[in-house]
Amino acid sequence: MAGEKTLIEMYTDGACSGNPGAGGYGTILRHTDATGYCHEKELTAGYKVTTNNRMELLAVIVGLEALKKPCRVKICSDSKYFIDAFEQKWIENWKKNNWRTAAKKPVKNVDLWLRLLKAMEQHDIELIWVKGHNGHEFNERCDRLAVSSSKSENLLIDDGVDA
Repeated sequence: MAGEKTLIEMYTDGACSGNPGAGGYGTILRHTDATGYCHEKELTAGYKVTTNNRMELLAVIVGLEALKKPCRVKICSDSKYFIDAFEQKWIENWKKNNWRTAAKKPVKNVDLWLRLLKAMEQHDIELIWVKGHNGHEFNERCDRLAVSSSKSENLLIDDGVDA
């Protein structure tokens, strides 16, 4: 139908060897067109020093930023950090409290949370938590992408990681 947003299935995972340590993310975007053909795109990168939570967030951000128009996006993630920030209303409270936790400490990864919120703005988002390392085909593929990227040469610098 004209005007209806395209449905995208997004699967994400982050990995880190040490925390902080070398890390990576893996994202799979899937879309089935009107003919029934499934288009798929993989996104992945590795970083010299980062954290698992940063890679989990970056996997979602990069996936959303890759979309060229407003879409309906089902995001499947094994990250309770990411999912709970929305389902438990942490984000709303952090924003109300000027990006401070209930304990009045600065929220970690604010740079990525802000980037994520901006990337989400134009899309209709549905969040789905999947149990990690439990045989979910796409979660397992994202994990392999993330781990492989974390071990690659030419790792990127994560400027936002706490030193």
